[in-house]
Amino acid sequence: MHPAFSVIFFTVSSGAGFGLFALLYLTDLFGLSGGLPIEQKLVAGALALVLVAAGLASSMFHLANPKNAWRAFNRFRTSWLSREGVFAMAFYPFAIIYLGLTWLVVPELEVLRLTAGALATLLAWITLFSTGMIYGCLKTIRQWNSPLVPANYLTLGHFTGALLLLAVAGHGSVVLTGYVSLVLALLVVAASLKAIYYFWIAGPGAGPTIKTATGFTRGTVRLLDTGHTHGTFLTQEFGFQVARQFSLVLKAFVFVAGFVMPALILTLGGDVSVAIYAAAVTALLGMVAERWLFFAEARHVINLYHGAQHC
Repeated sequence: MHPAFSVIFFTVSSGAGFGLFALLYLTDLFGLSGGLPIEQKLVAGALALVLVAAGLASSMFHLANPKNAWRAFNRFRTSWLSREGVFAMAFYPFAIIYLGLTWLVVPELEVLRLTAGALATLLAWITLFSTGMIYGCLKTIRQWNSPLVPANYLTLGHFTGALLLLAVAGHGSVVLTGYVSLVLALLVVAASLKAIYYFWIAGPGAGPTIKTATGFTRGTVRLLDTGHTHGTFLTQEFGFQVARQFSLVLKAFVFVAGFVMPALILTLGGDVSVAIYAAAVTALLGMVAERWLFFAEARHVINLYHGAQHC
């Protein structure tokens, strides 16, 4: 699949935003390291809302006609894309109520504040899952049609969100040990799931082939010619190819920049503020490369009718 920058930015930005908000609420609820000061909670919450809004705005540029984006909301019963949009919009009122009551500090409304935060967190998780299922439900693309895809979206969103929460916490007087441990725990889970996903897509498995597509499963099937002499929308959008060597190099970069370097930077110490920012920047670069590969390696079954032997 052709990797569009708008979708890459959308999935990385909104994923980090939803993950950041969910972790902000959970650390607030359980008082991790004594809890963040109000000012830092507001900064982390505002950052999460901005990241989600920026991602949603970016996704509109991927549409052929952005002014019709509102139509994506009226297919809730059948479309994960529509569910993602609806749940993302429903997330905002509860998140704003939670942050507003956090700012006002009204003890009588503490239950309402925590309830609003819990609902916003639940909607953030559902939205992240819906984003993953937009791709995971597509049976025509073997590399996406797996429970590993929504699982990766959830874990990577929370990992990058945890790094951003650590960056915000680094500006206060709280003990950072708990936040660093949270980042490292999510890093291990995210890296493990990503490694399993890469191992799974490396083999052709039982995916569609030119034989299963044509029904001639016993003989050798070879496409003699295509029905056109120039590239089409289908070949440009669904026939994107990435060289095997480049793919391996990029996967190594994903793990080094996305997981190994942040883990080393956070565990080896040094200037705390510089280390946290360096870890966050390298991890986000790794996530951008991961998301680019996620789209570039996806092979739609339509490629079988343009010369591919398997997808």
